[in-house]
Amino acid sequence: MKKEINDYKDFLQRISDEIHFFCKDYFPDDFVLIGQITMKFALLLFLIFFLIFILKAIINIVFKFFFDKEKYPVMKSIYKAKVTNSVANILGIGLGHYALFSIFYRHPKSFVFLERLIGFLVVLAVANMAFRFIKVLQNYYLIQQDYYKIIAINSISQTVRIFGMFIFSVIAVCVFFGISSTTVLGSLGAITAVIVLVFRDTILGFVTGIHVATSKNLKVGDWVAIPKYSIEGNIEGIDLLTTKIRNFDKTLSTIPTYDLLTTEIKNMQVMTETNTRRIKKSIVFNIKSFKFLDDQLFNDLLKINLIHDYLVERKNEIDKEKATLPNADEIINGSQLTNIGTFRIYALNYLKNNPNIDQTGTVMVRQMEITPQGMPLEIYCFTNDSNWENFEQIQADIFDHLLVASKEFDLEIMQVNKI
Repeated sequence: MKKEINDYKDFLQRISDEIHFFCKDYFPDDFVLIGQITMKFALLLFLIFFLIFILKAIINIVFKFFFDKEKYPVMKSIYKAKVTNSVANILGIGLGHYALFSIFYRHPKSFVFLERLIGFLVVLAVANMAFRFIKVLQNYYLIQQDYYKIIAINSISQTVRIFGMFIFSVIAVCVFFGISSTTVLGSLGAITAVIVLVFRDTILGFVTGIHVATSKNLKVGDWVAIPKYSIEGNIEGIDLLTTKIRNFDKTLSTIPTYDLLTTEIKNMQVMTETNTRRIKKSIVFNIKSFKFLDDQLFNDLLKINLIHDYLVERKNEIDKEKATLPNADEIINGSQLTNIGTFRIYALNYLKNNPNIDQTGTVMVRQMEITPQGMPLEIYCFTNDSNWENFEQIQADIFDHLLVASKEFDLEIMQVNKI
């Protein structure tokens, strides 16, 4: 092994000598030194890039045996994040540093500068590999489809990137200019408050990302509504500083990530996951159209299958009650059937017999507080299809039917005419 190393050194020295004497023989005297250093530096760069190319090819060939992401998810994540390329870069620069002294052995004064330059490149390569290792975690959890951990990793990774870039920049400057790192870091104490102020949003975004991941309230792809910004759509990405939401009108909105902690957010993704969606809508009736059922209207409504049994049962109960009451002929005495009450039962039975309504959830028809416009009758239930288009169709069909059916009960629906 030692012999091969010596042969490698001798080979580089011979090439260096060829360049040295070529420049001396063919270059003007004023440009000999510049030409020698320039050509030798080009040789060093070529050697480094050639070594990196060879090492990348070898390492990537090895990693191709681990392309099965289900069997080797970690290896697949490492390869996808191109960590192998960073390893090749570091090894190539290291071997180039080893060749430095053989190529420039006739120019010892250039050693200090070139060593610092190589050290600077090593710092950049190590920083690049460190950032790519963060990408490994993101790729791994993306393969596992663990979206909540992806949010946490994104927040952590972006925070690490920002502070990592700062730290590696300090190290690179120290290496390149030969400055003591303690001197640089010691001066940072005077500007700590400024740094905290600059990274305020970064810190808040980091905390928010961890909170969102641990609470599992939100994830990429969720359907959300944010009343504060009049936004409704699907989350496309949660980064350290901004959250992107694709609105249903195809526009893209961005909000500060830290707003996820301080702003009201409605996550309606649960409707998609349970395949149910709520109907909560009212029909407003004119109170003047409310009345007791007379014999004619009672007999007409008795033909409606959904309320036939109800009418018969209630009629029997009312007749028994009136038999015990004085002045039973007066319609106001005792219990009576009303058109609005009977319609309410009809609407309830209609919903309970509708195949598009989830019968395991709440199904209710209720009177709301009377307003100057009339009395609202609210339909409250859940469809068994959360698809937006299907939901709107189901809701429209229900109210189309009820609005027209109300006429059979001699009910008048209120509408405000604008003058």
